Amino acid sequence: MKSFDTRTYSVSDFAEWQTSGLLLLSPEFQRRAVWTTKAKSYLIDTILRGKPMPKVLITQRLIDGKNLRTVVDGQQRLRAILEFMGDDFAVMRTHNHEFGGMRFSDLSQEVRDDFWQYEIGVDVLFNTELSELLDIFARLNTYSVQLNSTELLNATYLGAFKTTVHQLGHSYAEYWREAGVLTDAQIARMAEVELTADLLGALLVGISSRKQIPTFYRSFDDSEDEVEEAAILFHKVMSLFGQVYEASDLRGTNFRRVHLFYSAFLAIAALTYGRPDIPGTLKLNSIHPSRVRVVLDDMSAQFDAFTKEKTPVPPEWERFIQGARRATTDQPVREERSRFIAERIVKG
Repeated sequence: MKSFDTRTYSVSDFAEWQTSGLLLLSPEFQRRAVWTTKAKSYLIDTILRGKPMPKVLITQRLIDGKNLRTVVDGQQRLRAILEFMGDDFAVMRTHNHEFGGMRFSDLSQEVRDDFWQYEIGVDVLFNTELSELLDIFARLNTYSVQLNSTELLNATYLGAFKTTVHQLGHSYAEYWREAGVLTDAQIARMAEVELTADLLGALLVGISSRKQIPTFYRSFDDSEDEVEEAAILFHKVMSLFGQVYEASDLRGTNFRRVHLFYSAFLAIAALTYGRPDIPGTLKLNSIHPSRVRVVLDDMSAQFDAFTKEKTPVPPEWERFIQGARRATTDQPVREERSRFIAERIVKG
């Protein structure tokens, strides 16, 4: 039997309850406020963009003719909202270029009004005893799927690198899905973000093992300008890659395999922009997508011949075939694969 009501309240409602002392944000059984300013800024950006946030759970009890509301789940979100409205922190430029550096009072009246009116979904419990609240809170923290490595990074970091890889990953997720580079199930677990982080990290520091992805999040968390420059390059390379292969065409080649896509992407980046630096690879004055397509199509066909038809493998192909078969993400093998692809493109 349902024991709660689902309602919607505006930010102004919560602010009014807080001012009148009718909102309890920190009951004893709740976790303490541990959000960083980055986390708070990220939430405020969510509201400024008009995107939904998870529901809040509160209990409501009538005391002396007034409703006292206790937050069971969502106190850190509400605290961040109320602190922002009190000008306690500003939105980070990393999260929102338009409002970066602004506090609530710096926003235009129109934007402030929209902020006041932003609606938050709320599940309301009535006259619930502490024992029941403790049981509900325990259940809320039980029904959760164990985070994979990318989801854990997403929950831990909120700076320049994390924000950028999310924006880029979401931009190209459909292309990768249509091309068969990633599946729907993989994207549901943030595989597009992991691939983007892997590629963006290579543009920043050079080809590395996939194990270095957490280091990228940590090292470039506050490097907004550096990450933004790499993101511009990322867009350029993806645009060029899209000229070489439409998604439906890429699906029919071996470069739809994520480890070979990684290598081809970075080979094109190195030849066109000189980043990442792949030893032995020269930057070209220009690159013709149609010619690159011919080279990559031929490579894909030869790969099939060598691996499926048991055609004798020429000596110059041996290391590439070995590395491509194993799909390893170790740095030396990744460098070898990208170098080999770049060399084939140069030879035409």
